Amino acid sequence: MSTPAPRRLRQVLAAASLVIAVPVLGGCGFRIQSDQVYQPSVGVNDRSGTVDVLGAVVVSGLDGQGTLVASLVNKSTTTSDTLTSVTPTDTSSGVTTRLESPIVVAPETLVNLADKGAVSVTGSSITAGKFVKLQLKFSSGQQVEMDLPIVDQSGYYSDIEPANPSPTPSPTP
Repeated sequence: MSTPAPRRLRQVLAAASLVIAVPVLGGCGFRIQSDQVYQPSVGVNDRSGTVDVLGAVVVSGLDGQGTLVASLVNKSTTTSDTLTSVTPTDTSSGVTTRLESPIVVAPETLVNLADKGAVSVTGSSITAGKFVKLQLKFSSGQQVEMDLPIVDQSGYYSDIEPANPSPTPSPTP
């Protein structure tokens, strides 16, 4: 007659183990959302090289004119890199760009292009709501091609200073 007590005890222990195991094992898994890069903004990111290009957009206050806005983050701990050119990837698009001067990104440093107003983007297709494909080249040889959204110079982007547009495109090395 002692058989029912151990069986009942085993059932209770099994149920208790299940109650504990479900929450513990429910959090296990690979590629869960908290491990993913989350980008809550309209800008585009590229983390493929030593210099990350983050939050990149073209801000346009007038149709046909815009300013490239992005953060450049140099992940190297020892070597500077320099943004040497920004060019449209489609030369038949009529889009031209102008980089005021090369932009040095020191090791472990962030450079915000919005603070510099350094890159102008012009052309009939530069209108809020559209996209423009640009290539950024660095002195290290890193090249980044990005399909950037064009956003209106309002709200979050209302204080962006327009870059100095010029009909002369930036040099292509």
